[in-house]
Amino acid sequence: MELVRVTEAAAIAGSRWVGLGDKNKADGAAVDAMRTFMDTVAMNGTVVIGEGEKDEAPMLFNGESVGDGTGPDVDVAVDPIDGTRLTALGYANALSVFAVAERGTMLDPSAVFYMDKLVVGPRAADAVDLAKGTAFNVRAVAEALDKPVEQVTVCVLERPRHEGLVEEIRRAGARVKFIMDGDVAGAIAAARPGTGVDMLLGTGGTPEGIVTACAIKATGGVIQGRLAPLDEAEEEKARAAGLDLGRVYSTDELVTSDNCYFAATGITDGELLRGVRYEGGRVLTESIVMRSASGTVRVVEAEHLAAKWDRWLKGDAAGE
Repeated sequence: MELVRVTEAAAIAGSRWVGLGDKNKADGAAVDAMRTFMDTVAMNGTVVIGEGEKDEAPMLFNGESVGDGTGPDVDVAVDPIDGTRLTALGYANALSVFAVAERGTMLDPSAVFYMDKLVVGPRAADAVDLAKGTAFNVRAVAEALDKPVEQVTVCVLERPRHEGLVEEIRRAGARVKFIMDGDVAGAIAAARPGTGVDMLLGTGGTPEGIVTACAIKATGGVIQGRLAPLDEAEEEKARAAGLDLGRVYSTDELVTSDNCYFAATGITDGELLRGVRYEGGRVLTESIVMRSASGTVRVVEAEHLAAKWDRWLKGDAAGE
C-alpha cells in the first residue's frame, strides 16, 4: 500500500492538468508528487529507470536516491505519467507507474531510448518468439488461445514507424488496436484477461519496457525486448555499456529478481483502469498493484478528501 500511495499522489497531481494542453506542467506536477511520496516509503531506493530526459521534461533522474533510507536496498523504475500527451489532450490510458525490485536486478538500458517489444499473457507465453517475426507470432498466439487468427487483436502504438508492422499483422489475418501513447497500459492489457487485447507488438521506450517487465512477472505472461538504437551514436553507447544489440531479452533478463512490485494508478480512463474522478469533496482513484513473488494482482479503489490535496489540485506544485 505504500507503493500505491505513490502512484495515487502522482495521478492526482497530474490530473489537475488533464485536457489543458500542457504536458510539461502535467509531468512536473506528477514528478513533484511522486518524489515527495516516494521519500515516505520504507526503502533505500536508487532510480535505475527514470523518465524525463527523453521527453525533455522534469525528471526523476537515474541514480537519484529515493525512499526514507530504511528498509531494503532496491532498484526503482518510475514513470510519473506514462502518457503525458494523453494527459494534456484528455485522451484515454494515461497512468502513473512505479516499480521496485531487489538491488542490482533491473537491466539498465538507458544508453538506448527504444526497444522492439512483444508482450502476451500466460497462455501464449511459451509459444512466442520476437526473433521469428510477426506472422509466426500472430499464428502462435491464435493457436495458444484456441481462437481463429482473425479474432486475434494486437495492440500497437500509432506511429509512422509502425506502418510496415501494421501491414504484416493485417496480412497475417489479425486485427490491430491502435493506442496513441502509453504502451505500459497496452502491454499489461495484453497480459491480462478480459481486456480484448491478445498481444502487444512494436517499438516503444526502454524505460517503459523495464517497468512493464516488473508487472508481467506477476501475471505469468512474458515480455520480450530487443534494443533499437536510433543512430550510430546510440549503438556505440550501447556497446560501451555492455548491451547486446542483437539479443532478444526475456522477462527474466530485463528484471532478474523474482521479488518485485508494480503499482499503477489511472489518470485518464482506459481499458486497464479508470482515471481520477471528482465527486463533491472527494477525489476517486483506481489502481492496480502486483507482486511477482506470489503472483498477486490487486485492484484498489480509493476515496481521498479533496481538501487534503490542495497543494496538488490547485496547481501550486507545477509552479503556478
